[in-house]
Amino acid sequence: MSGIHPRWFYGWWVVLTCALGLFLGPIPTMVFSFGVCLKPLAREFHAGRGAVSLALTFFTIAIGIGAPLAGRLIDRFGARKVILSANVLVGLILLAANFCSERIWQLYLFYLSLGIFSSGLTPISYCWVVSRWFDRHRGLALGLMMLGLGSGALLMPPIAQALIARFGWRLTFAVVGAVILTVTVPILTRFLIEKPESIGLWPDGAPRGAVISAGPDVDAGLSWSQAWRTETFWLLFCAVVLVSASVQACFAHGAAILADRGATAQVAAVATSLFGAGLLVGRSGSGYLLDRFFAPRVAALIFACTAVGIGLLRVAASHPLAFVAAFFIGIGQGAEVDIMAYLISRYFGLRSFGLIYGFIFGGFGLAGGLGAYVMGASYDATGSYRLMLIMFCLASFLGAAFMLRLGPYRHGAAPVEESSAALDALPT
Repeated sequence: MSGIHPRWFYGWWVVLTCALGLFLGPIPTMVFSFGVCLKPLAREFHAGRGAVSLALTFFTIAIGIGAPLAGRLIDRFGARKVILSANVLVGLILLAANFCSERIWQLYLFYLSLGIFSSGLTPISYCWVVSRWFDRHRGLALGLMMLGLGSGALLMPPIAQALIARFGWRLTFAVVGAVILTVTVPILTRFLIEKPESIGLWPDGAPRGAVISAGPDVDAGLSWSQAWRTETFWLLFCAVVLVSASVQACFAHGAAILADRGATAQVAAVATSLFGAGLLVGRSGSGYLLDRFFAPRVAALIFACTAVGIGLLRVAASHPLAFVAAFFIGIGQGAEVDIMAYLISRYFGLRSFGLIYGFIFGGFGLAGGLGAYVMGASYDATGSYRLMLIMFCLASFLGAAFMLRLGPYRHGAAPVEESSAALDALPT
């Protein structure tokens, strides 16, 4: 394909493939649909909401611990091998859901096992691929890719609600496993290509001369040992941890919060879907803005929206206001992951992208699981979510403040003028 410049750059097919991988992966079902599973699981296992939420905590802890290892494997062996292997293993574990008894330790083991192998199917793997296909349009590409995860957050809760009501949670999870093995894996095997150079193309679809002048250098950037010693790393890490704990706590318990206020299961599922709608807006909107404005300011604005959403959920006495709160919280959840990837690539480069992203994403996952557990434990202790909603609102505002402390990029996008000059220099 060298020397051929198709009208539709193959990198956008890679973005679509990665989006499908995220949509048809385990995270939309295991994380985004947990709110509609919470009460059925509590009834079946005769346990409190805190005890059931601990299953999600084990899942996110496993992802958090496994993410740095997955990132190191991706940097060394490439994302494709990690993604395909993890999908097969996760699909098999989901098929085994029918073997879980009514003992809660088996539920914990099930979620823990899924979390271990799902660490290879987080956005780390897919962002690693997309960041190599795009430089000047990286923010938009990451945002469009994350629409796959946003679509899962929007569609999976009502689907899971209907399937669980009709067939139970075990068969629902087994169906997800079968879809991963028969649909996700074949699509990724056919269309996922790690680097544009491997098929004679160049980042952003530019001719070779333009890339030499302005394209991203995948070997440029800080090593892991250099990155973690910077103030930028820890500001980014702390902001992500604070907002993740806040968002995941509200997401996991959002349906239960509404049900406690008299909402039906269907209304609660719709509210959970509005988290997904906000996530879709956050994904696409943040991606567009990241390429055009200074990313930390974009992040600060979005995290502030998250804090406002949590505050609204705290005072909401009606379903419409609670729906607005869910949408605002979803915006923060939608933007957080691709903002993380974009900022890492701009401040630390692509040299150790997988490991750096893996460590920060690990904190993201661990904080999310801890937030969900603390929210449930606080409810069990006090019979109310009010105190933790206030605390998480303040934590999100603090995360926004941390974003405003970040300095200028170390690895900014290549100027458009350089690429244009290179294009003009090519023979016709």
